[in-house]
Parts: sequence; structure tokens; C-alpha cells
Amino acid sequence: MTRDDFMPEQNQQKPTILIVDDTPDNIDVLAATLRNDYDLKVATSGKKALHIAQSFPKPEMILLDVMMPEMDGYEVCRQLKANPITSDIPVLFVTAKTNACDEEQGFALGAVDYITKPISPPRVKARVRTHIALYNQNRQLQEKVKERTQSLERNRLRIIHHLGRAVEYKDNETGAHVIRMSHYSRLLAEAYGGNSEWVEMLFNAAPMHDVGKIGIADSILLKPGKLDPDEWEIMKQHTLFGAKILGDCDDDPMLKMAEVIALTHHEKWDGTGYPYGLKGDSIPLEGRIVAIADVLDALLSKRPYKEAWSLEDAMQYMNENTGKHFDPKLITLLPHILPEIEKIRAAYPD
Repeated sequence: MTRDDFMPEQNQQKPTILIVDDTPDNIDVLAATLRNDYDLKVATSGKKALHIAQSFPKPEMILLDVMMPEMDGYEVCRQLKANPITSDIPVLFVTAKTNACDEEQGFALGAVDYITKPISPPRVKARVRTHIALYNQNRQLQEKVKERTQSLERNRLRIIHHLGRAVEYKDNETGAHVIRMSHYSRLLAEAYGGNSEWVEMLFNAAPMHDVGKIGIADSILLKPGKLDPDEWEIMKQHTLFGAKILGDCDDDPMLKMAEVIALTHHEKWDGTGYPYGLKGDSIPLEGRIVAIADVLDALLSKRPYKEAWSLEDAMQYMNENTGKHFDPKLITLLPHILPEIEKIRAAYPD
């Protein structure tokens, strides 16, 4: 061996760690401990930490103080774990709270470790190194499990897609619609920054968005003219029917997501949607994404009651309804994925 065998690769990218603490001195101590081995990002508030955690590239670990003004570390951790974009990032609490009940609360919220202040630099280095290694190992194991179960999953998903297409054939739409809009949903979710597992789950759940139309009478579902108020109230129930059809599947995350999508994909950003009139971020992210994908493909497609819109006209409609029907942040991502959307439309025509 030569001396170079012991030298690190110059181009090897360091893992990124986000340090969250409202006290600059505490940040300085942690930074001095870790800066030689990691790329560091810093946040002095919970709100800023949540923003950085969702930015690309995402941190591979978060060192999080508990006692901060406005939003404490426990609430930051709760929001991180509730968001599919950040849920897989390991969180280590670094805090002066030393009671066992405080530590228990931290672990209950999903943290992987709990370090008390004043810190011991060697201990911090060791624990960070261990959890970074475990994080990378878990990602590799997940890939292996995914590969081994791929064939079984394909068969399961094929059945789900066929059921989704069957619903479209019952409606005035085509089976290709559910394929296209599920691809649009995946593109939007990827552009938003969702982790790969969540994005794939959304892609597979999206075709089930209108499964509740099975419960709507053909006289209403296939009516060529405008629905009267009573018929429209019945039509809106397809969201509730879909949630019931897909319900009682809490042990299956993908079907649980499909239930949420079926229930919420007709909610609107301004609160004028149905069935519950949810508003803004209270609408689940998956429902907001599918709402955009569903409407966009419907506008671009020919139907018995309308001609297909041009991409320019469809985008103008989507932009005009930003902040009304659609999540403004998601709409800003559409221009970036339009080339892929056009490829999907060419690959899956009506």
C-alpha cells in the first residue's frame, strides 16, 4: 500500500448536517466538532429549520435543540416526521433537558438519539457517525427489499391500475387518463422534493382517485348535459364512496394514501371544494398533487362534451386558478415538467 491508499478521495461528497439552535455559542461548538467531516447548514429557529430541511439538497441528519422560542424542537421534529419530504431524515436532539421524560418524548416523536448539553465532542462525533452509517445502510437495505419484492408488487399494482381504469371506462373518460395523471402526479411529487418511497406510493395510489364513481348511478355519471343541483350533490358523494371502498386499510400505507386521495382530490386551495371544504395546507399534499394532475389531463383530453384544449390554454387555466383551486407552490413546478408531460401524452394516447 502507498500513502495515497490512506488519503480520502478529493471529490468524495461529505454528508450534510443541519444544526438547529437559537444560541450562536452552541452552534459554534457543534460546528467546530463536525466541520472537518461534514458539510454544515445552520438554522436559528424552528421555522427556518423546516424550510432548510425541505430544500435541495436535503440534509442527511438534523441536530436539533429542544428549547427554542416560538417553535420548540419537539414541534419541529413532529412536523419533520409528518412531512413526506423530510420524514426519513434522522433527527438527533441536542439539549440541556436531562429528565428521562424529556428523553422519552424525543424518542416517541421519532428521534434516533438524544444528546445532553454540555456536549462531549468525541461522543457527538461517534453518535453522528453511527447514525449516518445506519441511515445509509437502511437505504441500501430498502433498495434490496424493493428489488426482491418487485415481481409481486408489479402484479398487485397491475390489479389496482386495472380497477382504476375500469372506473374510467364507466365514466366519460378513457382508461389512459388514469395512467397519464398518475405519471403527472409522480413528476409533480418528484419536483416538489418528496422522498422516493413516498413518490412511488403516490404514483401507485393516484389511479384510484375516482374509484367512488362505482357508487354513482349511470343516469347521473353518463348524463350528457349539465347536472341539476340534486344530481350534483349525488355526484360529489363519489369522494366519500371512494374513501369507504378503500377504507379499513391502515396496515397498507399505499391503500391508505389512495383513500386520502379519493377523499380529498376535489378539495380546493381556497376552501370552496368538496366534500369537507378543506383549505390550503389542511388539504393533504397527495390530494393537492392529484387535483392538479387530474384537472390538467382532463383539460388536455377530448371528451364527449368538449374538445381537447391546447397546452397553452390549459396552462393559462391552471395559472388563473392558482390560489383558488390549486396550491400555488405546486403550480410553479408545472413549467419544469411540461416536456415530460408531453412525452407521457404521446406514450399513452386515448
